[in-house]
Amino acid sequence: MNITLITGASRGIGAAAAIECARRGMGVVLSYKDHPEAADAVVERIVHDGGKAVALRLDVGDIASFAGFNAALRQALERTWGADRLHGLVNNAGHGLFNPIERVTPEQFDGLLDVHLKGPFFLTQSLLPLLADGAAIVNLTSATTRVAMSGVAPYAAFKGALEVLTRYMAKEFGPRRIRANAVSPGAIRTQLGGGLNDEFEALLASQTALGRVGEADEVGRVIASLLGPELAWVNAQSIEVGGGYQI
Repeated sequence: MNITLITGASRGIGAAAAIECARRGMGVVLSYKDHPEAADAVVERIVHDGGKAVALRLDVGDIASFAGFNAALRQALERTWGADRLHGLVNNAGHGLFNPIERVTPEQFDGLLDVHLKGPFFLTQSLLPLLADGAAIVNLTSATTRVAMSGVAPYAAFKGALEVLTRYMAKEFGPRRIRANAVSPGAIRTQLGGGLNDEFEALLASQTALGRVGEADEVGRVIASLLGPELAWVNAQSIEVGGGYQI
């Protein structure tokens, strides 16, 4: 069985991706930071539907915790699946910040940097011995790297850097046939940045060619496809999933 780790999967796009991966027959390790009950609910739904999943705590912004997480992950793989390898990694965990450049503090800047760029870089590095040859990596970026939106400059900058890093992962991991792609959500209904109110949703819908905001499971299906065999020749790409946002 192919087994995938999805970070930040207690809700939103991460949870949707976890459920879709399990529906396609993958084993799923989902990580959470602050909401164990939400992560357990995702696991319960997957198990109820006939899949297999486990939830582990991980703070992607705390690099010092990665060694302990790796040990817990190895134990979970052996205990749950009798396995010692991952076949997929989805760097999804993150949080938003709406603040104009002149009001962003160094602490806010560093917090976004740690979670959206530094964390995925070093988490992927630390998991390389666990990734099977031929595995797939999916990094979650953002349409804000293409379309400037006031108040999200640090977030967008680090997502842009992660998009570049994705291509370098594809290049450097190519000898092991490990693919790396980025998924760039457009306007999606999640709780990132506090979620959408009616006015903001209407604005985003008006800026999208298909006339609505997207749903988390629409992004989850793309992530799962990139992890599976049907898109095995797609590599080093950034795929925007946004219904034609600001085109």
